[in-house]
Amino acid sequence: MNIVLEPGAAALLDELHRAGFGAYAVGGCVRDSLLGLAPHDWDLCTAARPGQVMELFGEDRCIPTGLQHGTVTVKRDGKLYEITTFRTEGRYSDGRHPDSVAFVPDLREDLARRDFTINAMAYSAEEGLCDPFGGREDLARGVVRAVGEPLRRFGEDALRILRLYRFAARFGFAIDEATEAAAKQLASHLDCVSAERIEEELNKLLAAPQPGAYLEPEVLAFVLPELPPEELTKARRRIDALPAGAEQVSARWAALMLPLGETGARKALKRLKCSNARIDGAAALVRECGEKTPDALDKCDLCLQAKRLLGRYDLHTVQQLTALWTALAPEEKASFDALRAEAEALTAQGACCRISQLAVNGRDLMAAGAAPGPGLRRVLEALLEEVITGRLPNEKTELLAFAAGFSAS
Repeated sequence: MNIVLEPGAAALLDELHRAGFGAYAVGGCVRDSLLGLAPHDWDLCTAARPGQVMELFGEDRCIPTGLQHGTVTVKRDGKLYEITTFRTEGRYSDGRHPDSVAFVPDLREDLARRDFTINAMAYSAEEGLCDPFGGREDLARGVVRAVGEPLRRFGEDALRILRLYRFAARFGFAIDEATEAAAKQLASHLDCVSAERIEEELNKLLAAPQPGAYLEPEVLAFVLPELPPEELTKARRRIDALPAGAEQVSARWAALMLPLGETGARKALKRLKCSNARIDGAAALVRECGEKTPDALDKCDLCLQAKRLLGRYDLHTVQQLTALWTALAPEEKASFDALRAEAEALTAQGACCRISQLAVNGRDLMAAGAAPGPGLRRVLEALLEEVITGRLPNEKTELLAFAAGFSAS
C-alpha cells in the first residue's frame, strides 16, 4: 500500500485527531492513491459533528456547504477540503436523495452507505487502511462491485447505475455480475435523474480510454432512447477509434449521434441539457460526416481543402473531424492524417483562411470608393477565394486593386 496524504489534507486530519476526533481520507482519493494515480480532490470524514468542525477550524475558514448532510468545506492554503461527519441515511423516497441522515460515531457504518467497494475505503496515517467491504481486493481484481445488496444500492439512487459504467470505463474494469444484473433490472429508474446529471455522467464515460463496451444497450434505452439499438455496435467501434479525454468528448458524442443526423443530434443533446458549445460542436461534426464522404478528400488539393475547413471551423474541430473520418474509414487514415497536419501547419503559419484574416476589411474597401451594403460582403468573399487558391497574395495593395476591378465588373 502506498498512500501519501496530500499536505493540506494531512494537516486537517492531524488537527481533528489532536482534538480527539477520528478522521480519515475517504473515497476517491484513497481509491486513486491505491491505483498509483494522483487524486483530484481529498475528501475527509470524521466523527466530529458539523458544529464541532466549524468550531475547531473557525468560521472564517469554514463554508457550511451542506450542514444538513454533515458537510463543511474548510479552506486551507488556498485549497478547499470537504469534511463530512460519519452518517447513515434514511429512505430515498425520490430515488435520488435520502429523506434524512443520522450522524453516527462509527466509520464502518458510514462506509456501508457508499456505492461501490472501491469507493468505500478510508485511510489515516494512525490506523492505516479501513476496508470493510473488500475494495482493495476488487481494485486488484479490476472489478466494480456494489457495497452490500446491489438492488438496494441502485434503488436508493438511480444515478449510481451510470456511475457504475463510468467507473468501470475509466479504469477498464469488469463489472461484478450481480451488480450489473441489478443495474439493468433497475435501469428504468433513471427517469428519477435530472438530464443535467445524466449528461454529466455520460460526458465522463465518453472521456474514458475505451468506453464502447460500457455503453450498455439496456441502460442507453432509457437515457438515450433516440438512438436505434441496432446502430449501437457500429457506434461503439467509432467511439473507441477516437482519441480519449475530456477535450475529445464532442467528437465521441458525434460518433454516437451519427445515425440521427444533424437535426436529430441537436434535439437529443438539447434534451440532455448539453451546453450550446457541446451541441454546436457535435452537430457540426455530424453534419460534415453526412455531407461529405471521407474519400472525397482525396480528389481535392490538400492545402486548399485544409484552408476551406479552417474557414469554417477552428483547428480543434478540424482535428476532431479528421479523427472521426478516420474512425469511419480507417483505410484512409494516411490521407486524413495528412489533412490534419496541413491544417496544423497553416494555423501555425497564420495562413489566411477567413475573411477576418484578410489584409483588408470593409472599411478599407469603402475608403477606396466601394459602396456600403451587401455588395461589400461579396467583394470580401471574392478576395478570400483569390487568396486561399493562391491567385492573390494576402497584401493590402494587391487586394484593393483586385477589389476595384471586381466592383467595376
